Amino acid sequence: MKILLLYDYPAVPGGLATQGELLHRGLLEMGVDACAVHYESDKEKEWYYRWFRPDVVLGVGYWGHTPHIILHPQRYGLLPVPWLVADGYIANYLDVLNSLPLILVTSTWVKKVYARDGLDQNRVEVLPVGCDTAAFTDRDPSDPKVAAVREAVGVQPDEIMLATVGGDAASKGAQEVMQALALIDKKVPPWKYVCKVWEQPRTLQQNIIDLQLAASLGIDKKVVYTTGRFSRNIMPYLLAACDIYAAPSRLEGFGMPQVEANACCRPVIGIRAMAMLDTMVHGKTAFLASVAQEVRLRECVVSEDEDGLSRRCVLFKRPRTADYRASVNDIAKYLLKLMNDPGLRRSMGEAGRQRVVELFDYRVVTKKFVQTLGERLGIP
Repeated sequence: MKILLLYDYPAVPGGLATQGELLHRGLLEMGVDACAVHYESDKEKEWYYRWFRPDVVLGVGYWGHTPHIILHPQRYGLLPVPWLVADGYIANYLDVLNSLPLILVTSTWVKKVYARDGLDQNRVEVLPVGCDTAAFTDRDPSDPKVAAVREAVGVQPDEIMLATVGGDAASKGAQEVMQALALIDKKVPPWKYVCKVWEQPRTLQQNIIDLQLAASLGIDKKVVYTTGRFSRNIMPYLLAACDIYAAPSRLEGFGMPQVEANACCRPVIGIRAMAMLDTMVHGKTAFLASVAQEVRLRECVVSEDEDGLSRRCVLFKRPRTADYRASVNDIAKYLLKLMNDPGLRRSMGEAGRQRVVELFDYRVVTKKFVQTLGERLGIP
């Protein structure tokens, strides 16, 4: 078996790149002949096509990457297998996707989203994102690298550290978490809420809005926003440094940080919807707040071409859910339990790690990928 992987290679510290990188690593460790190349590097891809002659070209992305990860290898007579997350809805390329023998998606929820948009479900298999459970593991608070993270973000040894990681914090449910923390502030031990976000213009604007909310709630002195690029070297220590990982996301196709936090033996606050129904177990590895609101759209504007220069308006026959909002009261209730009970935090974290090791370790995911190729495509 020869596999060519198309993703953001060499891997940057982002979700899609890490998704591809861990599968690449798993394949090599299994002895599979696998190479990787950046999904937009057309000439380099062609170079691999000509000498490597892969049996399958696996592309990591979403439907908008179709020209790079599906159409390009098809032009050279190769078999593409996309591994997709959801992004709104399939505005283009539905016919192309429905012509493929196999499409991988990251969660049951993503599969349902694509089914809603007309994708033939007989072509779709769920393949979760892998986790490096050797790097993301339980670490003692006295570990110098863990202690250094807490010190760097201004968390004292006697304070409970809550954390959220994302491109921005609001999309991960940080505003709902802050509202919940304001409700229980006087009923829990000293705490700090640390939001690690990616540096970009959109995020900087969102940070201002979020911090204004924290100030209006009277908890701005306890909310820490850290903006910048963190490599994968520090992330295991950041998640191990927190006591509770809080991300009741508004939109989540898998939720890699939630899984990584569980791998670090940290309990998760999530939302009872989307991919977290696959990755978390309510009351055992996480507390999943109920859905308080679904934001629905009746129309949207989509690009007709890759450059986004030509646009059109699409009217939906039925309103479509754009994102979700978790119940603030539920979040407050679950935070109150976890923040006041170290034993509960520990037991839920241990259960979370056990589940991640069994289901989401990148070696487990890689074996499932190879098995799927054999069963669905007959590739030995």
